[in-house]
Formats: sequence, structure tokens, C-alpha cells
Amino acid sequence: MPLKKRLFIAFSLLLTGLLIYYFYPESKLPLKTNIDKLVVIKSERKLMAFSNNRLVKTYAISLGREPEGAKQYEGDMKTPEGLYFINDKNANSGYYKNLGISYPDKKDLALAKKLGKPAGGDVKIHGLKNGLGFIDKFQRWYNWTWGCIALTNKEIEELYSHVAVGTPIEIKP
Repeated sequence: MPLKKRLFIAFSLLLTGLLIYYFYPESKLPLKTNIDKLVVIKSERKLMAFSNNRLVKTYAISLGREPEGAKQYEGDMKTPEGLYFINDKNANSGYYKNLGISYPDKKDLALAKKLGKPAGGDVKIHGLKNGLGFIDKFQRWYNWTWGCIALTNKEIEELYSHVAVGTPIEIKP
């Protein structure tokens, strides 16, 4: 088979696979589900949503650009680790919608102070930067945030409507 034909076939298969990945529908949470606990496992790049101690959905996520290790100070590009709470909901974020995470806590503040650096804050679970929602699921292929947890816009829309301020979130290595 000529090289041009093999390249055309390979490109066509690649494009078909990417289109299937992009458009393949994902499961949705039932409408009246109350998410009462979130667990993030950074090493597996997943966020698990629980209702009444039962796992109801798992999301693929992107993290900070330096995903290994716990956040120690502002600008280290790491996602925190520990037990926090959802402390805010913002429907008008620069990254679609977001759920605020209660970082830093007293322990985080003490560590940053010991290092002589600011602890930072504004750690969120958020969607894509406004105007870039078309990237959708492809954002999962790269850790691109400054320490936040990123989902697609459809996913943060879903979580936003099912998670209340005060919901615990445990972020594990």
C-alpha cells in the first residue's frame, strides 16, 4: 500500500477516535441527588462524588501543573492535600462556574509561614476558562491549573447544582 494511502487511513482513524471521545455521552447524576462528600485521588486524577456514603459518580480531572505533593505555598502549582470543605459557590467565575475549597487551613498557614511564603488561596473546583469551553474533555489530558481541580463545563455545572456549601472534600495524594 502506498505511503500516502497509509497516512490517510491513519489520520482518518485518529480523527474518528478523537471525535468519538469528544462526543461520546457520559452518565449524569440523577436530578435530586444530594452530594454530601467529595473525595479526590490526585494520583489517579479522579474526583468521586458520594451521596449517603454511596459512590454516585466519578469524574476525570486535571490538577495543578505540579501534581505530586501537597500545596505548600502560593505559586507552587500544587493542589492541596487534606480535609477541607466547599466554602463558596461562584456562578460568575472567570473559569465558568466554581466551587471554593477552604484552603488554607491553620496547618497550611503554619507551613507557609515556616517557609517564609504566603499560603495563597482561591483553590477551586472549576470549569474551563471562559471562552475555551470547546476544549471540553481534552482538558483532562494535561494538568494545567495553578493548583485547582478542573472539570469540563458540563461537569462543573452538574456538581454545582448538587453540592452545597459546607460539603466536605478530602484530597488524597
